[in-house]
Amino acid sequence: MSSKDLKLQVEQRSRIGTSGARSLRGAGKIPLVLYGHGSVPESLAADGRAFEELLQRGGRSGMITLTDDGKTKDTALVRAIQRDPVSHRIIHADLLRVSAHESVRTRVRVVPVGTARGVRDFGGVMDVLVHEIEIEGPVESLPSQLDVDVHELGIHEHVVASDIRLPNGFTLLTAADTVIIAIEPSRTAHELEEAATAPAEVVQPEVIGEAEKEKTEEEGSSES
Repeated sequence: MSSKDLKLQVEQRSRIGTSGARSLRGAGKIPLVLYGHGSVPESLAADGRAFEELLQRGGRSGMITLTDDGKTKDTALVRAIQRDPVSHRIIHADLLRVSAHESVRTRVRVVPVGTARGVRDFGGVMDVLVHEIEIEGPVESLPSQLDVDVHELGIHEHVVASDIRLPNGFTLLTAADTVIIAIEPSRTAHELEEAATAPAEVVQPEVIGEAEKEKTEEEGSSES
């Protein structure tokens, strides 16, 4: 998704504070705060459904063009989102003002592509341990997501952050050895594997006749 396609219609908020935010949400809008570049933070509002759709199209990490009455107002990145703990609807968002050619730090979603060999051929399970990594690069080229090919991953194999290919001009900020995706045996296979490697319980063989002999000796010593 190109940054040119990420546009959001905004409007100035005349009322701020809890009552103003509640009134906005009742009208299907969400309060926004735009800050950055040394300017005074601005209180804005946007249609809640339009903002949700924008996030699904790459707006969580891509540069967004803000428009007001059809005119370009600013370009920005989404920096923080607050959701209602019950409905999970967005109730507030912070936007960072950026210019088209500056370098920024941001988090980008990691998306596994394909079916791992360990899952396909050996019934394993794929665990996505980290869903986003942090990168730095030109805001005009920010990817909406980073695809990771997992086709050749076998059981007990994994992808670390440094394995992920970044676009030209970008630097990885997440620790290089961070495990992002791992292929592990299924629970049943794992239990069978543990059972196969566990030390066998040693059972002493009982010699027929020895038990009776010991019992007779014990009775004889008690009578004496």
